[in-house]
Amino acid sequence: MSVIEMKVPVIGESINEVTLSQWLKKNGDFVKIDEAICEFESDKATLEFPAEASGKLIHIAAEGDDLEIGALVARIDTSVTQGDASAAAASPAAPAAKVEETPAASASANYASGHPAPAAAKILREGEVDPGSVRGTGKDGRITKEDAAKAVANKPATPAPSTAPAAQASSTASTYVAGERAERREKMSRMRRTIANRLVSAKNQTAMLTTFNEVDLSALMAFREKYQEQFVAKHGIKLGFMSLFAKACAQVLMEMPDVNAKIEENDIVYHDYVDISIAISTPTGLVVPPVKNVESMDFHEIEYAIKGLAAKARDGKLTLDEMKGGTFTITNGGVFGSLVSTPIINEPQSAILGMHAIKERPVAVNGQVVIRPMMYLALSYDHRIIDGSTSVTFLVKVKELLEDPIRMLMRI
Repeated sequence: MSVIEMKVPVIGESINEVTLSQWLKKNGDFVKIDEAICEFESDKATLEFPAEASGKLIHIAAEGDDLEIGALVARIDTSVTQGDASAAAASPAAPAAKVEETPAASASANYASGHPAPAAAKILREGEVDPGSVRGTGKDGRITKEDAAKAVANKPATPAPSTAPAAQASSTASTYVAGERAERREKMSRMRRTIANRLVSAKNQTAMLTTFNEVDLSALMAFREKYQEQFVAKHGIKLGFMSLFAKACAQVLMEMPDVNAKIEENDIVYHDYVDISIAISTPTGLVVPPVKNVESMDFHEIEYAIKGLAAKARDGKLTLDEMKGGTFTITNGGVFGSLVSTPIINEPQSAILGMHAIKERPVAVNGQVVIRPMMYLALSYDHRIIDGSTSVTFLVKVKELLEDPIRMLMRI
């Protein structure tokens, strides 16, 4: 018998441990070389682990296990051919030794089609839908996020239990019956643990302060409305607020390098480029992949870059290279209805801009009270490197560009 050991590979310089989030192949399955057998969740992304040879798969690690780089994940018996595996599956021989599985692993054994993507698996789990009942439309029958959402939406309604016994009991008993007080415990995902650690580190390791301002978006909204149709006709994508905010920030960051810098030990590292990390909400947590060289990009290029990163993030397909870097971050809590908040710095960066909901409010303009679409802006910054006057000036300059967007085109 020739057996190959499958170990956690080196993934990146800063990654020392991963979590086995999902087996894609059952214990005892015949697998082909380069076929994905499981998925690892690292601090930054979800990665598929391919088989190094063809043969019978023997599980060693279990779903949910935290594994160090180099740890044993599985073995592959290369002496077993696909024909042998098929014959063994069809033979009514004595059952193999029982392999203890987690609930997630048991569910994966019933898949009628391909396995679900990480985001799809979470949707199915929360919607209490068996993956085995879902037909995947993705590559190799993989269940996509859209497949999962549709399956949950079309799930047959469970008949409500009859209330007659309860009603009868309440009419005959005067004793108070407390409601259910069930609890459940779930292990934090690796991404959630990483987010938690980074947020605590940012609070403890930086001298973080936040300055606020408000921006009148009347001119910006009129600008978008006037040119939107022509913009879409030429570039095939809509002009959104995020590209306008990113471009305004990039212009001011090039003028004020302190806000675009970072601290490394006793040095300040300045950047002559602007890579803006865009906060994207995913089913497994918040990720902040950067759009690189925003200072040199046109609006449509920024829009396509953000759209591409967002799609990959929500499908769990961001690569480690796509997650690296960033000199400044923009987060938009307004899409969830936030009116004002204090964003936390994305280390090792020194500043982050928080966008919020656009609300029509009465404001004074030239001595008159008028209704305008207003947004609160928040800039959190590391006071070790950015002075208070610098932070306030930066936010005022961004506000001025947004209130007069033609200045962005003229770079003044």
